[in-house]
Amino acid sequence: MAARLKLNSPGMADLLKSAGVRAELTARAQRVLAAAKADPHDDTGDYEAGLHIEQDTTDRAVVRVVSGDRKGHLMEANYGVLSRALDSAGGS
Repeated sequence: MAARLKLNSPGMADLLKSAGVRAELTARAQRVLAAAKADPHDDTGDYEAGLHIEQDTTDRAVVRVVSGDRKGHLMEANYGVLSRALDSAGGS
């Protein structure tokens, strides 16, 4: 017979915003950022220079790898740099 589990909603909300969760997300984002910057498709260096990590908090910790280059959406559409770099996040 399966055990029943009742989650403590305020406790889960605190966990999702915790420093530990943010640290894990940041570590994974740094691996994604490194992989994206190592991608050979950037011939000008502008795209690579514009890649960075943004942190936010909604109902949970949020960490994003984004491009600040005005042509970032074109690089993603043509080469999928960030999409492919996501595999680098992996587990710890």
